[in-house]
Amino acid sequence: MIEKWRRVIVKKEAIRNPVTTNFEENIAFLKRELGVGESFDMIHLELKYGGKQMHFFLVDGFAKDFSLTQIQRELTLTKPEEIETNPLDHLIKSKIPYVEIDTSDDLDEVVDQVLAGPAALVVEGVDEVILIDTRTYPVRGPEEPDTEQVIRGAKDGFVETMVENAALIRRRIRDRTFRVEFMQAGRRSKTDMSLLYIGDIADPSIIKQIKESVEKIDTDGLPMGDKTIEEFLFGHHLNPYPLVRYSERPDVTASHLLEGHVIIMVDGSPSVMITPVSFWHHLQHAEEYRQKPLVGTILRGVRFAAVWASIFLMPLWYLFATQEGLLPGPMHFIGIAQDGEVPIYLQFLLAEIGIEMLRMAAIHTPNALATALGLVAAILIGQVAIDVGLFSPEVVLYLAIAAIGSFATPSYELSLANRIIRVALLLVTAIFGVPGFVVGCAAWVLLLTHVKTFDMPYLWPFLPFNAKALRDVIFRAPMPLKNRRPASVHPLDPDK
Repeated sequence: MIEKWRRVIVKKEAIRNPVTTNFEENIAFLKRELGVGESFDMIHLELKYGGKQMHFFLVDGFAKDFSLTQIQRELTLTKPEEIETNPLDHLIKSKIPYVEIDTSDDLDEVVDQVLAGPAALVVEGVDEVILIDTRTYPVRGPEEPDTEQVIRGAKDGFVETMVENAALIRRRIRDRTFRVEFMQAGRRSKTDMSLLYIGDIADPSIIKQIKESVEKIDTDGLPMGDKTIEEFLFGHHLNPYPLVRYSERPDVTASHLLEGHVIIMVDGSPSVMITPVSFWHHLQHAEEYRQKPLVGTILRGVRFAAVWASIFLMPLWYLFATQEGLLPGPMHFIGIAQDGEVPIYLQFLLAEIGIEMLRMAAIHTPNALATALGLVAAILIGQVAIDVGLFSPEVVLYLAIAAIGSFATPSYELSLANRIIRVALLLVTAIFGVPGFVVGCAAWVLLLTHVKTFDMPYLWPFLPFNAKALRDVIFRAPMPLKNRRPASVHPLDPDK
């Protein structure tokens, strides 16, 4: 669809190449700028209807053939006397049977529009170009995302087309103040983006900050879409922790909108960015809210235990295994039954590298070979590695538990960050012992405490402490009792 916001953005600047009544000049400019005759997928049709020359410009891959054929069929019925006076008004209102239609008096905007997908109709003697949004993108169906699957619940997910994604959210939110504001970034890519929020709930200062940050983006293009935009908007390039929550589920996105969050959607990306978020937002999963509150609380507790195990289990075990005096008598079984030839910390590092190599191999391995890859991994990193003395059985066991904890983390970005912290804690513990572990954990907490996203502390409500909000983080509260929106997002309407 041709977004009205695009017109507003263009009209803020002076028109350098206005459409004139000189038909040949308009056509020559468009042919030159669009590369007609140089790009095989750029279509230029020379037509004549009602005694006037008309030229169509469109991209072949975006064209909706049936709609364009129907438009041409209607134009063939045009009589010269019908478009002798005020032809533009007559064509738009009477002769072009299409809903998404607009005009432009700026040739530069026309070029940008055609490259984005709409078709341009240039009419002889008319000082405006008719833009008809007949584009259709190659798109897959809205299937359930692989990374956010649920047993019960909706099975639709976002796709790579922004308009389709906005419709999936509007299907769930029919509020009158729900807004989908168009934005654009990238000098050459002109990447389409949109800002989604509920007007009488979301904090206006957050919306303003995001808009100003997008306007400051100065780069040729945004080929990686939402991830590139996150780095431009939030910075903190040395911090491994994600500052936005990515989601491919419309229901999860809609629930965050109703809480007062702001959503950034990028055309070409099957995920949206939810902001502002805290550390705990990355530990939530839709499955918890598809079960009874008690079941959801248990699932959340198990997930929290898995996440903490993925961070602290390996450094703690190493500490207890190398310093037996820290353990009480009944727990002396924790340790290594038989010392290997390779130091324990080095075994962990080698195993971590092996797990990471397997993860990368799994991404690039076709499904037909995935089973074979799993067998090879089990043999090499499992029994054979133990038999040859490379790894001790305890190292393989605790590394497997930590890896399972990483896979149980709902946010993939958070699991990668936690993996880095786990290795860092292991190293400082191996070098400095108990002081290294204590200082490492303190430094980790200080790192997260220092992070803020739009004035939301990253560890809120743990730091700064808020007992009621922390209770909602730990326990999955019944929905009828969740009658207040999170205070951390500064909602205009705090009551649900």
